[in-house]
Amino acid sequence: MTASYFKAAFGDRIDITLVESGNVGTVGVGEATFSDIRHFFEFLGLKEKDWMPACNATYKLAVRFEDWREKGHYFYHPFEQMRSVNGLPLTDWWLQQGPTDRFDKDCFVMASVIDAGLSPRHLDGTLIDQPFVEGADEMQGLTMSEHQGKTQFPYAYQFEAALLAKYLTKYSVERGVKHIVDDVQKVDLDERGWISGVSTTDHGDITGDLYIDCTGFRGLLLNKALETPFISYQDTLPNDSAVALQVPMDMQKRGILPCTTATAQDAGWIWTIPLMGRVGTGYVYAKDYLSPEDAERTLREFVGPAAADVPANHIKMRIGRSENSWVKNCVAIGLSSGFVEPLESTGIFFIHHAIEQLAKNFPDEAWEPAHRDLYNTAIANVMDGVREFLALHYAAAKRSDTQYWRDTKTRPLPDGLADRIEKWKVQLPDSETVFPYYHGLPPYSYMCILLGMGGIDLKPSPATRLSEPDAAAREFAAIREKTKALTSALPPAYDYFARMR
Repeated sequence: MTASYFKAAFGDRIDITLVESGNVGTVGVGEATFSDIRHFFEFLGLKEKDWMPACNATYKLAVRFEDWREKGHYFYHPFEQMRSVNGLPLTDWWLQQGPTDRFDKDCFVMASVIDAGLSPRHLDGTLIDQPFVEGADEMQGLTMSEHQGKTQFPYAYQFEAALLAKYLTKYSVERGVKHIVDDVQKVDLDERGWISGVSTTDHGDITGDLYIDCTGFRGLLLNKALETPFISYQDTLPNDSAVALQVPMDMQKRGILPCTTATAQDAGWIWTIPLMGRVGTGYVYAKDYLSPEDAERTLREFVGPAAADVPANHIKMRIGRSENSWVKNCVAIGLSSGFVEPLESTGIFFIHHAIEQLAKNFPDEAWEPAHRDLYNTAIANVMDGVREFLALHYAAAKRSDTQYWRDTKTRPLPDGLADRIEKWKVQLPDSETVFPYYHGLPPYSYMCILLGMGGIDLKPSPATRLSEPDAAAREFAAIREKTKALTSALPPAYDYFARMR
């Protein structure tokens, strides 16, 4: 992703060499994204029909949470802007006079679209009717943080990560990126402690001005060679392990639910990501509560007979972030920079955000410290903010049937979150009360988690009792009518992707 973006951004004005090991594979499980990822593909000039079939990609309209409140319960965190009535979000009115006990179906149209397994696009490619203008001139060229609050695209993507990496490598090489398949044996430092080059097995020394560390959890350049400290998040987010399966399935027969599902388990949760031709799934857990063997057994039982002969990939996760992601002439992007467990699909979002921030603060021969400092602040803020948002999931979950879930009620919270939760109990989150720096999650995302998880008592704003309620009733009715129209008109998600192919 980094090489392709910088080649698109800077063309032949910089020389890019991509060094990739033929022996060390990628983690290969980052298969779901935020809706902002569309800006990445737009920047590269790629249309969905160009890359989606090659990567077995599907649409993701939401995250579906199953069994977090209690077994048998589910709710959606959709990609859909929150409606407001009389200056208050519709969720406040739902707390006061909700038509049903399902905030997601009462306040959003996407929940019912997903339940029906439908595509957000019609077979001719036209997009679901949403309150934004796709490709509007004034929105072009903005970073993700500049877009937030202005639009909400109705879907993200799910894809085979290894196939996307292969696709972007081809894209990059065709545009002049030098691709070297080799192993880095040593990182060389000069008298200042800056990186002067990397020594490879077959290609000898490779030198450059700026070194981008994409070596995953190993942090070969930033953490090992430059000895940059790592800040752990595990006091608040204990999940440190995962076991993943790639399960071939007849998706035409199974159908595609256009979302990522997170199903709570005794010691963590299982992701389910439907792609064209297979399902990606994995159990994210804390090793203090569960052994790798029991995690794999549980995952295989969860999937059923289709998982019988599928090899399992066990992953040890490093949860936290580097103290600084840009040190001297090295910038870490991806897992070498930091990671905050797979819940809410933030891994690829972190990569995309880091790429945009580095492009904005790209150094010249002066190596102005301000560029480095601005980058490090943006990266730290986005990861610390996501940490807080994910910690809220566990703190707000009503489930308490195992020690793992009971401990979520007493585990320390990130600084500031406990105070925010107290405010949210009487006034739902808004832009003034969520984590104060850009981290990709707007206030309505917090509302969805608080309302869906069910473990924190919430009250509607007193203003709903003093305002005229008819307008809210009309808005709920409009959503029902819109939902009815969409679910009768949109095609099944599988049919749409089959047509695309």
